[in-house]
Amino acid sequence: MKSTFLTVEATGQVATITLTQPDVRNAFSDAVIADITKAFQFVGQQEHVRAVVLAAEGPAFCAGANLNWMRAMADYTRDENLVDAGKLAEMLRVIYECEKPTIARVQGDVYAGGMGLVACCDMAVASANAGFCLSEVKIGLIPATISPYVIRAMGPRASHRYFLTGERFDAAEALRIGFVHQVVESDALDGAVDGLLKHLLSAGPAAVRACKKLVLDVAEREINAGLIQATVEGIADIRASAEGKEGVQAFLNKRKPGWLGG
Repeated sequence: MKSTFLTVEATGQVATITLTQPDVRNAFSDAVIADITKAFQFVGQQEHVRAVVLAAEGPAFCAGANLNWMRAMADYTRDENLVDAGKLAEMLRVIYECEKPTIARVQGDVYAGGMGLVACCDMAVASANAGFCLSEVKIGLIPATISPYVIRAMGPRASHRYFLTGERFDAAEALRIGFVHQVVESDALDGAVDGLLKHLLSAGPAAVRACKKLVLDVAEREINAGLIQATVEGIADIRASAEGKEGVQAFLNKRKPGWLGG
């Protein structure tokens, strides 16, 4: 797909979506949101793609809302704000529910709505010099649309603090509260992402997709008879699948599974 705000490149089984507006710190506008949504829909439909990396150019990963977009929003009616926020919510949903596993490659600062991008990815690796901030309260707003994903990523306790104070925190704190999974020096960022990709690409493709769906289906749900039955059916289905049978047989026979050329 073509865009003036991002690039989509596929190398082998990995697709990389890169935000390419370093001059505005990769901030959102309605057009950017539309293109990010389309990009994730596009890579999600590519059969050969098994993992997606979300990256950005320049010193910032994403600074939230573009100032010109914010100026326009200042004059919106409530109905217009509902439509506008709905587009952001749809982008976040598409990223979160992307069939392929997703990795956020966080090379720089992440503010406000940009926090939603990171939270919606399955994994996040950050440069040690990256900073994070849920800054909405500083301008009299709240991080409402991104909240379902950010709270899942960092937990309610940390969310209480950082939603309410709007204070900036560093990559070490982001790691401590679970918002990112790994923090490395800038020159080691690609190596860390490649390490995760190696694990993802060595696993069963259908199993990875099923595991992602499993987390989406189970997280935050009450453990009751319905959930237990769903998990029972889930393991039965994948054990009976061709890939599941191949994986188990390969393990028992001490050989590589078919998806690794065994």
